[in-house]
Amino acid sequence: MNTKENLFLQFGLCLDNEGYAASLEVGKVYRVIPDDEAASHGYIRVIDESGEDYAYTANRFHLIQLPITVEKALLDASP
Repeated sequence: MNTKENLFLQFGLCLDNEGYAASLEVGKVYRVIPDDEAASHGYIRVIDESGEDYAYTANRFHLIQLPITVEKALLDASP
């Protein structure tokens, strides 16, 4: 995992959970963890349904930008 300090928050909308039905929900927004190494191989690291971060193929997600108030609400609701 990238150890750099997160300078901004990033979220991804799940578009495909094939093979990962227990870990991802289509249509759900997930927190993206910056990971340059994973990205260089076509992966995106998200905090999935297990509550842990895991790398999935990037095409499973659409990156989205949310208003600050929505980002804060999502982070406050996270375990």
